[in-house]
Amino acid sequence: MSDKIKAAGLVGSVVAMLGLAVATIAPWEGKRNDPYRDPIGILTVCYGETRVEMRRYTDAECTAMLEEAAAGFAEGVRARNPAIIEFPYQWAAHTSFAYNVGLGAYNRSSVARLFADGQQRAACNFLGRYVYAGGTRLRGLVRRRAAETALCLKDAAA
Repeated sequence: MSDKIKAAGLVGSVVAMLGLAVATIAPWEGKRNDPYRDPIGILTVCYGETRVEMRRYTDAECTAMLEEAAAGFAEGVRARNPAIIEFPYQWAAHTSFAYNVGLGAYNRSSVARLFADGQQRAACNFLGRYVYAGGTRLRGLVRRRAAETALCLKDAAA
């Protein structure tokens, strides 16, 4: 297979993975065009964004912000675990998880370590342990992690 065909296939895989990641992130983050405080008091806007100016955003601005942020988190996940590009469902699930907890926390997580150690199913299943925010178990995080785990397991090796 030529390098151009391989590169085109990789681009298609990345685009598909980002579509999965955005579709996973959006409903769990919810969207509010005006700034608000999340369950642990962090000022947030759009789809859980905390790294931007806190002002009112249009729907289009929120969508563009989510897509750009998801791409950045996907790159961070890939940098930590380069082999994840071969597993688009796991990559999308890890990207959603990293979007929620931050890349620093992702990089230190057992999820990232287990994947790097070749324990894909264990990494996917470990997502379910990250259900606390500010020391409180949140039902929304339990449900989000269950969805991320199901997505992750779609292409996890036994």
